[in-house]
Amino acid sequence: MKKLFILLLSAGAFLQGCKNQKNDVSKTKTTENNMEKSIFDYKVESLEGQEINFADFKGKKILVVNTASECGFTPQYADLEKLSKDYSDKLVVIGFPANNFGGQEPGSNTEIGAFCEKNFGVTFPMAAKVSVKGDDTAPIFKYLTEKDLNGVKNTAILWNFTKFLIDENGHLIDSFISTTKPTSESITKYLK
Repeated sequence: MKKLFILLLSAGAFLQGCKNQKNDVSKTKTTENNMEKSIFDYKVESLEGQEINFADFKGKKILVVNTASECGFTPQYADLEKLSKDYSDKLVVIGFPANNFGGQEPGSNTEIGAFCEKNFGVTFPMAAKVSVKGDDTAPIFKYLTEKDLNGVKNTAILWNFTKFLIDENGHLIDSFISTTKPTSESITKYLK
């Protein structure tokens, strides 16, 4: 009876080990599938209603920025335009207007485009207005802010003009808070 009990315990431990190994393999496969995803898997609508396909930017770094027209950081549009021009051979800047913080982007896509062009001479691509936090977060911002999806880090977007730098292969390098100027060494060191 004692031998039977020990045998049953051993079999139970063996089966539990097999189950745990199966779960570990399943977790690894899920992680691998998420790691295979890149920003090149995303397409978004532009301010003008055209498609912005991130796969078109393979081989260049991409700086994604959530923007707003009535924010204390709005003057960063000028630095974003400068960065876009100074590093045009190796960087694409893409602005994403969002009204998530203090109602500071109330305008329509047409109004936002006119504002950016008139006040800052923006020539880099601008996406249609999206949500960057909450239940209606745009899929691309879920990718950028969730480590399970981007494989690098979780980022809480705390305000307008949070920046995400993507490498030439479509993977997140790092994110930067609103107070980080687009032309700061924190960002430009990756472009030299």
